[in-house]
Amino acid sequence: MITWRRVAADDFPLVAQWLSASHVHRWWHHEFTAEAVERDFGASARGEEPGEDWLISVDGEPVGLMQRSRIVDYDEDLEELSAAVEVPDHAVTLDYFIGDMGQVGRGLGSRMIRWAVDRTWEDHPKATAIIIPVVAANIASWRALEKAGATRIAEADMEPDNPVDEPMHYVYRFDRPEIPDRA
Repeated sequence: MITWRRVAADDFPLVAQWLSASHVHRWWHHEFTAEAVERDFGASARGEEPGEDWLISVDGEPVGLMQRSRIVDYDEDLEELSAAVEVPDHAVTLDYFIGDMGQVGRGLGSRMIRWAVDRTWEDHPKATAIIIPVVAANIASWRALEKAGATRIAEADMEPDNPVDEPMHYVYRFDRPEIPDRA
C-alpha cells in the first residue's frame, strides 16, 4: 500500500541520506548537507511556498520523495517548459525519486507516479494536465513515466539538474481523464 504525507523537518536527515545515495545524486545532483536540505525543503515543510514535498511510504516504510507543483507558480519552470510545449493554466508537474535502493528496479517508480497522478486529479480539480520533463539520459525515469501511462509529447533542450548531462529532455504528459456523461 502506497501512502504519502508532507515532508516535515524531522524527515530532513532521511531526505539528506537519500540525496547522498549515488543512484539519487546522479540525477538530482542536490546538496545534502543539513543546511542545504533545510534551505531547499524547509519552506515547503512549513507551508511557505506553493510547491509540495511528499514522503512516499510503502506498507508504512519510507521509500522515496515526490514533489508536486503548479508550473505557473515557478516562473523559470514555466518559461522553460512553455518554450517546448503548450502549458495549460493550471498544469502541474511532478518530480520524484526512490531513495531506498532496495526498492529500485521493482516497478515502484511507475506505481508511485500513477498514484501521484490519480491524487493530483483529486487535489487539483482545475488541473487538466500534468507535464513532466525528464533528462533523456535518465532512462529509468522516463520508462517509469511510460509504464504509468504518460505520453511523450516533445523533445527539448532544457537546463539539466546535473551539469554532466546533455540538455536534451523528453517531455511527458498525463491528461485528466474524461468523466463519462451519466445522463
